[in-house]
Amino acid sequence: MKQLPIALIFTGLIFTGLIGLGIFSAKAAAQDSKPPADAGKPAADSAPPPADNKTTLYSGIYAFLKEGEFVQVTVEDGARVTGFVSRFGNGESDKGEFLDQFFKSGKLEGNKLTFTTEMVHGIAFDFSGAIERGEGKNSGDDAYFVLKGTLTENISDANKKTTSHARDVALKSFPKDAAPAPEVRK
Repeated sequence: MKQLPIALIFTGLIFTGLIGLGIFSAKAAAQDSKPPADAGKPAADSAPPPADNKTTLYSGIYAFLKEGEFVQVTVEDGARVTGFVSRFGNGESDKGEFLDQFFKSGKLEGNKLTFTTEMVHGIAFDFSGAIERGEGKNSGDDAYFVLKGTLTENISDANKKTTSHARDVALKSFPKDAAPAPEVRK
């Protein structure tokens, strides 16, 4: 098992503290959850899945591009995805600093996952792929799930010109006991 980077542990402690303060309340969210009001979808797709739906298992922390970087994925109401990428800066002003890039949008359809991060220091990410079973044997094991797909890094320069670099990735889930259980965020 890999040792967890101090930033991941620190993030987990902050997240756990917020949960303890009651900022995140899965019980309240479950009581207030309503089916999405999307007239363009069939009625069967608009009802939220049951709480024990497999998609809730997809919520968790996954490795990102470099050692110590990660992506937090939280599946809410079976399809809405929130989260963030926590990565090291690579520019002159932020080299080695941890940067958190929250999801601007995210969606899960079956096991197909897409998300787009906010632009931070001229960089944003788009992911399009699937959540697949990995090599982990039990649901709490390292690499039980893997985010496989295409990660596109969008870089905007000082002149607002954007260049994109796409690459295939396989981002492995961290063991569930290495991080606090994700809670539903309102």
